[in-house]
Amino acid sequence: MANGISRRHFFFGTLLAGVIPRGGFGSSVSLKALGYQSPNEKMHIAGIGAGGRALSVLGGCDSEHIVALADVDWARGAEGFTRWPDATRYKDFRQMLDKEKSIDAVTVVTPDHMHATQALWAMQRGKHVYVEKPLTRTAWEARTLTQAAAKYKVATQMGNQGYSHEATRVASEIIWSGEIGDVTEVHSFRGRASWPQGMQTLPPAEPVPETLDWDLWLGGAAFRPYTSGDEAYRTEYTQQFGFYLPFNWRGFHDFGTSLIGDWGIHQLGPANLALRLGSPVSVECITKGEGESPYTFPRGGVAIKWEFAARENMPPVTVYWSDTGEMYTPPGMTVDEMRQIPGTGPELEGAGGAGGAGRGGRGQAAGGAADAPGQG
Repeated sequence: MANGISRRHFFFGTLLAGVIPRGGFGSSVSLKALGYQSPNEKMHIAGIGAGGRALSVLGGCDSEHIVALADVDWARGAEGFTRWPDATRYKDFRQMLDKEKSIDAVTVVTPDHMHATQALWAMQRGKHVYVEKPLTRTAWEARTLTQAAAKYKVATQMGNQGYSHEATRVASEIIWSGEIGDVTEVHSFRGRASWPQGMQTLPPAEPVPETLDWDLWLGGAAFRPYTSGDEAYRTEYTQQFGFYLPFNWRGFHDFGTSLIGDWGIHQLGPANLALRLGSPVSVECITKGEGESPYTFPRGGVAIKWEFAARENMPPVTVYWSDTGEMYTPPGMTVDEMRQIPGTGPELEGAGGAGGAGRGGRGQAAGGAADAPGQG
């Protein structure tokens, strides 16, 4: 980085000092205990990310005061700056959080690779945090944020719209009631990604647009030159999504989480809630597409299997995810049989019935052990 601070220090630095609490995770804290004396008192909200998806997230805070906005790309953030003209503008979220002393809560709506850094920076300053899905780029980052939230006693939330949908709640209640019996398998799938996959070379470097602070956009990731793509790239991929930004960073190892983080989190969310999954006992990549790349996820996607132990009154369960782009059918089912089962989201194999819920993609539930298993 220009100031001599390494990118590793940018992420780690002093952020992790004292994050892990000695006494465990503690209990949740009410907003009143955090200093809010009246339900009519408006909170001061700051947004990290002011354009694109951030417009919808910040729009949900319109009843509060939007006091500051930070975006490394002022062309992308222009609509947010116009919509909330009284908010102080920044490119560097660190400067915003250190200067704006009145901030109560922060929204983080940025590329995946910066979620953990930005959320942790806010929590260490006593700010409540809303982070768009996926919570982080790695499991280790997610564990670190969980520990930080407990230590700093702030309210936190990951944005996952499907969890708030009535269909998800109804499906969960059906499973909890035992109506479809024990659920022992979950299958969820998605078509092939639209962003770059299996890329073996990068286009030539280009000058950075004046409105973009490329160094801040990279954040803790290793440095690489800016590019908007070459003619070959523009022929294969939708030009409006850019090369890295505003959209296609999702396909790059250093920045995104591909379809499992972009859509899997929506589709598997209902299963996570309904089955109270917790942490898996094992994770296995059972299929990996061709075209491994040092830059992007492989062409052809992946299939992943998680094993979960018994929870409360629920038996062990196996969860499958596929984004290979092939027509997916759970083991033992034909395409025609699968199409007979209505619904969206994950397929749930239960002992006594069928059902489905979720956001995006097709999903169903199939009968018991003797039967076949059933944006962002």
